[in-house]
Amino acid sequence: MALRMDGTAAGDSDGEADSRALVRRQRELASLYATAKSLTALGELDEVLQSIVQHAHDLIGTDFTYLSLVGPDGKLSARASEGTISPSFLTACIPANVGLGGKVLASRSPHWVRNYAASTVIEHDPNFDRLVVTEALVALLGVPLVIRGEVVGALFAADRSERSFQADEIALLSAFADHAAVALDNAHLYEASQTALQELRVAYRKIEDHVAVVERAQAIHEALTGVVLRGGTPGDVAQLLADQLGGSVTLLDRAGGTVVHRDSVSGPCRTPPEADLAEAVENAHRSGRCTTSVETDGVTRSVASIQAGDSYLGALAWSRSGSPDEMDLRTVERATHILGLLILKERAVAEASERLSGELLTELMLGSPGISPAQRARTRARNIDADRLNLVLVADCATSSSTDLVRHLHDIARDRSGLAGEHLGRATMILHSADDTQTVQEVHSRLRRTLGAPVIVVAERAVNHDWSRAFSLSSRCGAVMRAIGHTDIGATTGRYALYAMIFDTERVRELDRFISGAIGPLLDYDQRRSTDLVATLSAYYLHRANVAATARALHLHVNTLLKRLDRAATVLGIDWRHENDDLELQLGLRLHQLRAIATAPS
Repeated sequence: MALRMDGTAAGDSDGEADSRALVRRQRELASLYATAKSLTALGELDEVLQSIVQHAHDLIGTDFTYLSLVGPDGKLSARASEGTISPSFLTACIPANVGLGGKVLASRSPHWVRNYAASTVIEHDPNFDRLVVTEALVALLGVPLVIRGEVVGALFAADRSERSFQADEIALLSAFADHAAVALDNAHLYEASQTALQELRVAYRKIEDHVAVVERAQAIHEALTGVVLRGGTPGDVAQLLADQLGGSVTLLDRAGGTVVHRDSVSGPCRTPPEADLAEAVENAHRSGRCTTSVETDGVTRSVASIQAGDSYLGALAWSRSGSPDEMDLRTVERATHILGLLILKERAVAEASERLSGELLTELMLGSPGISPAQRARTRARNIDADRLNLVLVADCATSSSTDLVRHLHDIARDRSGLAGEHLGRATMILHSADDTQTVQEVHSRLRRTLGAPVIVVAERAVNHDWSRAFSLSSRCGAVMRAIGHTDIGATTGRYALYAMIFDTERVRELDRFISGAIGPLLDYDQRRSTDLVATLSAYYLHRANVAATARALHLHVNTLLKRLDRAATVLGIDWRHENDDLELQLGLRLHQLRAIATAPS
């Protein structure tokens, strides 16, 4: 039996044909409604796209269907298909102005071709044409997908045999495309809402994390403030930072030396040597901000300068594994402010203590021999037993002032329950000692290590609280030691007993008698004639009786020097040309020279 194009039998009456067409139309509309309803229940974009092509395939009944969307690059790309053979079909991507899809997009209306490959009414794309051959695509119908007045893509129905598409098929696919566009728009909106929701969740988590970091930083700051209010030390601050931030915290002084080092109990970290921190400390000092660097072993190190106005007080170094949080770095910087206050406070207390220590030392020196009840009470208030202070030490360094030396002596005095201060321009300390030689050597070793330069430390035992005499002997002995070339040593005056006549004021008359007997006439001659024969003869013996060397040293002509030596010989009654081994004369000249040095003002 022959069929008409609408699917009714040729022999049927017109009424029966209309009835069957109406029933088919109702079935298609019911199917379209059910399909559209099912699409509205979907949310994910890819899920919606696949559902559209599946329902279109079932509704239209062609060999396969596919859907293409206009991408951000302006090209029409296949996004979903149903009934295709080759997986590569979904790689189809053509310019939006070519092919059947280009006509659909440009006209915003349906278009179809009986034979795609043979059609001359469309502009072909070579890449898509190869897919057409692979998929055996022949007849093709395309309808636009329009959302809010904008064409966003096209829905296609294809057969693998040549055919025409009837008006009711085109209308049905167009109607379905309209419903599909709504579902597609909803999917876009759903996807946008999901993206916005995810971004909102991420933002909320960031806000939560930031609030947590701020609260943690606030808690640390309050804890740091509490340390100060409770009278804590820089060591307490360093331990608090290590426990709260993790890793290890090191406090450095102005010279770069380690003052305090604290490790976190949960996660201690290797701290670089002081030499390795020098550059980081300099950078932090110069920038005024916390500087961070990562070592080769993965340890991250942050260094912040500790300053009070223009005064540099030291640096704070924080070492840990992993990248630092910006808020933690700000916490380290705030900690330097707290440490600056503590250091200034400790310095003020230390200066007051040192000033009192110096005043007590001066009182004992001026009041000696002996000690008054008031002095004994003042020293006892500092937990010092004045009756046990039996050793006086005097320090001298060519590269450091007495004030600097006194500051270091104060540190030693605190450790040994002694007193330190500046007396008559000399860095002086009084302390208890059981072994004078060992004590003076230990003090010298500590000063030498701290100063990094040669230093002289002389000690004399104080008998019957006569600290003033012990100071005089130590001070004058130190001058003699430097004069004879001893510039880096710690010793008692007993080691230099050979020179005791020079620095012991109680033996000054013995020294005067010896010098007068040896070079007295020459001293009288110089005083009467305003000459300097003593200095000339001293230089002559100092240069081992070498006339030429002596003349160069005194900047004299040799003849002038010879005349002076002859005159000195005449005054002393000797023959300087043949009596160069006169030990008494040479010793008298040397002792005279050393006495002048020992008695010179400091």
